[in-house]
Amino acid sequence: MLSKHLATSNRVFDFICQWILPLGLLLLLCALFFLPGRSQHHKLFYGLFSIPALIALCLRPSTLKELIREPIFIALLLFAGWALISVSWAPETEGIARPIKTALHTVFLFVGCYLLVRHRSDLLHPLLFCAATVAVIATLYNLYVFAQVYGPGMRLIGGGAFDNPLLASHLYGFFCVYWLSLSMLWKNRHIFWLTVPAALVMFTAVVATGSRTPLVALVAAAIWVGVLCWNRRSIVLFGLLAVGGSVVGVLFSGMLLARGNSYRFDIWQIVLTRIAEHPWVGHGYGADLVVDPGIGRMLAEPHNFALGVLYYVGIVGFLPWIFFQAWGLLSSWRYRVQPLLVIASTWLIYGMAAGLTEGGGILSRPKEHWFLLWIPLALIAALSINYRARRLLVTPVQRLTPQALDSLTTGAQVIESDGLGPKVLRLEGGDFLKLFRARRWYTSGGFNPYSERFAVHSQQLRNLGIPSPTILHVYHLKDGSSAVHYVPLPGVTLRQALQATSTPVERHALVERFGKFMAQLHERGVYFRSLHLGNVLVLENGEFGLIDVADLHLYPSSLRIALRQRNLRHLQRYKEDHGWLFEQHLEALLDGYAMVASKPAADNLQKRILSGSSPAQA
Repeated sequence: MLSKHLATSNRVFDFICQWILPLGLLLLLCALFFLPGRSQHHKLFYGLFSIPALIALCLRPSTLKELIREPIFIALLLFAGWALISVSWAPETEGIARPIKTALHTVFLFVGCYLLVRHRSDLLHPLLFCAATVAVIATLYNLYVFAQVYGPGMRLIGGGAFDNPLLASHLYGFFCVYWLSLSMLWKNRHIFWLTVPAALVMFTAVVATGSRTPLVALVAAAIWVGVLCWNRRSIVLFGLLAVGGSVVGVLFSGMLLARGNSYRFDIWQIVLTRIAEHPWVGHGYGADLVVDPGIGRMLAEPHNFALGVLYYVGIVGFLPWIFFQAWGLLSSWRYRVQPLLVIASTWLIYGMAAGLTEGGGILSRPKEHWFLLWIPLALIAALSINYRARRLLVTPVQRLTPQALDSLTTGAQVIESDGLGPKVLRLEGGDFLKLFRARRWYTSGGFNPYSERFAVHSQQLRNLGIPSPTILHVYHLKDGSSAVHYVPLPGVTLRQALQATSTPVERHALVERFGKFMAQLHERGVYFRSLHLGNVLVLENGEFGLIDVADLHLYPSSLRIALRQRNLRHLQRYKEDHGWLFEQHLEALLDGYAMVASKPAADNLQKRILSGSSPAQA
């Protein structure tokens, strides 16, 4: 009974991490473009991200171990905790329930992002791309509609849940930053030439809103990403910044300057006077803020994030607030080899710059301001944790010219090839070079090149104590293909070892050990799609290791029965392997598997084998 309950909780946890959280993040990012209002956006976030993250945390509390060691998350808890304490001296607040729920939803944004990156990091890049594509399509439509009705002084708002040109400009700028970052990072030329017009569409929308804040923020973001990615494109980017600034200044100066300073200086002066009343502890989270800059109406925001924090929670709350932003940028700089951290940190720079003249609330339900701070920060925290745990790519991808490739492979021995040429080469020094053909940009191999998968999976397996190749370099080639340079494991394939055994007793013992190793893979959540005896090495110390690990997936929990059976069917495809494992030494395979796997898993494996399945010809 306990075993069945554990299996059910594992399946629920896996389903949340593998499917619910990715869908929730996708809709959080792009649903404002097509939903009729913010309330629906809130409900989607609660139902598909925040609450599922809470359930996952309840099912597996050990998830918190890594999170509570992350400085960004610690500072967030301190900030949220102090904000909730400050409610006690905010006289206008009606109760504590709503502030607690708001703070918890912000915290669970971080928890959900951490779980998603840890268990489905391969989906993060396609998710961001999909959300940005939705944004481009929706923005094109918004611009088309706006052009039909445009008149002097009109400002673009857009459709969906947008109701304010400044708030809409935050999202247009957010996705402009994404396409800009992608143009600096992506090595696939097809994607590069897609990012340029996409960035221009989003930039046009920002200009059409008539908002100056995101324009300044975009400049700051462009400078940051240009420096962070420093390459030839950075020089082009800085040149375009100069030209673009001149064009915007000439063509749109009237629209941008006609509104004066929007009374920002008057507002800030009034808010600073209020802050001076309670500089250390603030007026309390939820306290009313009414600013009269003399324009005939009252304002409820200081139009500056930092001033808002100081007003509500004082210097005590301001310290963790400024710390988690500074630490996020520092972490992104230190780990800038990871492309997703470059994108997230550029978003944070954009948000910090936009926050200089916009906003003022400290904790809120999901809305446009989340795109300026909480979403970038949650991604940075999640990526930083998993980067340090070596679950993400930590090896920089280098460009390898045809001349450098020829030099590297001089005197190399071809180990494996196909109709297009060599696939695996043994270099003169004994290292291996594995080549991966170029994939179409819209496939999973386009978003996550197999060379990078190979490098990440090798490290993830070693984290689990499973021997795998040591990665030296990851390369991107001029023709769009990629390669990985690695130190091979010392040993022979299990197929070769079985062929070399002299007695049935030795072969029986070897198959039994393999059964135990296969059970270890399954119990640790390793689904190796290419599992066959040619991809399992018998090492010099007698242990087993894996090679050719690009086609592999790590699940949060032990594999469910269906995946174990699918792995088994792959093994049964090879005639010689089938004879050794499922005919001559089946008992040894099952005995070894049962030493590690749960009894239901071992019984199901035996039932599957005995049900009969003829092998394909290898």
